[in-house]
Amino acid sequence: MGDTQQTTDREIAEWLTMEHPVPRQVWTEWSTHGVALLPLGKRFAAVRMTTDAVHAVVDSDDSTEVAAALRELLCGPVVYDRRAVGVTYYALIQRDTELVWPHADVAPCLGQGTYLGVPRIDRREPPGTYWVVTPRYPGDLCPSQAVAALVEAGQRRLIETAGLCSSNQRSCDGTPAIT
Repeated sequence: MGDTQQTTDREIAEWLTMEHPVPRQVWTEWSTHGVALLPLGKRFAAVRMTTDAVHAVVDSDDSTEVAAALRELLCGPVVYDRRAVGVTYYALIQRDTELVWPHADVAPCLGQGTYLGVPRIDRREPPGTYWVVTPRYPGDLCPSQAVAALVEAGQRRLIETAGLCSSNQRSCDGTPAIT
């Protein structure tokens, strides 16, 4: 990794630590655990998206394909966490979005009063919590409209798939359904 990228990564990490009231604690947690709990709502919020919805939009569960698609579709940082509620993607967005977020029932926007496990900036692959899409610069966030569009597309695809699977004509694997 070049000197310029290391400098940028350091600046991004410093920006992330400022979300916490005690930034030193974030550095300690990152060095000890690779992940730090950051309180949301000061600099950014996070939208919790299910793997089913994300993979339905991307039409793949291959981690490389999913990362490329999310990079293109969301244009901002995304954390993958398999230790949280199920396996989950978190898109980092503008902090005040939680006040007007229309998809709280299927992809809640987490803000004030919530903590998110945020990986060290160099954690870019499993195991555990890692960046699917790393921030490109300090303050880099996903546009909330892009996240909303992905959530809506994911829900449509899941509903379409459920409708196809519940058809009396065929099962989900394409074989005739047993009636």
